[in-house]
Amino acid sequence: MGYPEAMKTFSGDGLACVRSNRIVFSGLGFSVSSGQALILSGPNGSGKSSLLRLMARITKPAAGRIIWNETDIEEDPEAFFADMHYVGHRDAVKPVLTVSENLLFHAAVRKGSANINSALETVGLSALAGMPARMLSAGQTRRLALARILASPATIWLLDEPTIALDPPSVERLIAAIAKHRAANGIVVASTNAPLGIDDAESIDISDFVSGEETLWGDSL
Repeated sequence: MGYPEAMKTFSGDGLACVRSNRIVFSGLGFSVSSGQALILSGPNGSGKSSLLRLMARITKPAAGRIIWNETDIEEDPEAFFADMHYVGHRDAVKPVLTVSENLLFHAAVRKGSANINSALETVGLSALAGMPARMLSAGQTRRLALARILASPATIWLLDEPTIALDPPSVERLIAAIAKHRAANGIVVASTNAPLGIDDAESIDISDFVSGEETLWGDSL
């Protein structure tokens, strides 16, 4: 898979997230460019998943902005979505469809050509292509979810705890796929408590931007 040669940057500044009237984090900024990776760390509940959801434009920040390729993602969300893959905690797998049909379904709503067979081979699910997804184990279901980022091209990969339920060989496949993606000028942002073999990645500890138990009104909970 190939991406444009020109350097692109995915960044955010002054980001704040509010959940249930509580400020989860505020004043957060990040920047990651073509070929780079960013690891989000911090204890459970610190806001790693919330930040990824802001990055994916699933939710909107209470303050701040997110920029992709010099454009606020709010100005041209469709262009941003075409350049981004998001894999969250939920695998978003349709149990009544087969393994290959799940990938075909997700690829159909994206621009560009899909390579279903290559994606299944990479995650080790080729032999199960015709099996209904409801029959997969937890690890196989997670591998199918991750296969979406391989089936159709997108420059930005946003991965929320991608190694959950994966066995060691599957983790190695994921690490290799991330390395290949970055070598093709792709960008990876991942929240994880497990090593992903990305020694040169930038890192953000979300807890550095946590506002304690402060509410929107400035008092304490």
